[in-house]
Amino acid sequence: MIKTYPFTLDLLPYAYDALEPVIDKETMEIHHGKHHQTYCDNLNKLIGDMIDLQGLSLQELLSSDQLPIKNNAGGVWNHDFFWESMTTPGVSQIENSLKVEIEKAFASVEEFMAKFEAAALGRFGSGWAWLVKNKEGGLEITSTANQDNPLVDGLTPLLAIDVWEHAYYLKYKNKRVDYVKAWWQVVNWDKVEERLSP
Repeated sequence: MIKTYPFTLDLLPYAYDALEPVIDKETMEIHHGKHHQTYCDNLNKLIGDMIDLQGLSLQELLSSDQLPIKNNAGGVWNHDFFWESMTTPGVSQIENSLKVEIEKAFASVEEFMAKFEAAALGRFGSGWAWLVKNKEGGLEITSTANQDNPLVDGLTPLLAIDVWEHAYYLKYKNKRVDYVKAWWQVVNWDKVEERLSP
C-alpha cells in the first residue's frame, strides 16, 4: 500500500498481547502507541508546510536529503513493515519457495538464522537487521543504522527485526541476544513468502 501525507498510525494486525511471551503487552503498547506514533506525528509536522513533499509517497521520502524527514519516514515505514512481519508464537513455519530460496542462498535454514542473528547482534547501537532480495533476485542479509532502510539501495525487504532498545528492553533488559533468539517464534513466515513473490 502506498502511503502519502498526512501519515497515520495503522492498527496492529493482532492484539497488543498476541506476541506474548516473546514480546510483552507493555512493550507493544509503548513501541506501537508511543514510538511509532511519534514518527508519524513528527513526519507530518516536518512536511506540513512543504507542499512539494506532501505528494511524495512514504517510500520516496526515505531518500530525502533532509535527515529529520528521512529518519521519521524510516521510522514509519520500518515499523509498519515490522508489525506485519510478526504473528502469534509458533503458528507460522518456513515452507515452499521461501525455504528453497533460503537454502539456495545460505545452504540451510539454520545457517540463515545464524547469519541473521549475527547481523542483528552486530549492529552497534540502534538499528535493524534485514533479509532482502537483491536486484538479481537472490537473498541477502543486511543491517541498517537508526531508521535507515534498504529500499534506498534498490533492495527489496522481506523480513526485519528491530534492535532499538525500546523494542525489547522492558522484558530482556540489556540481553539483546535473548530477544533475537526468542523472536524467531513470532516471525510471520507466510508474510515473508508473500513478499518474496509479489
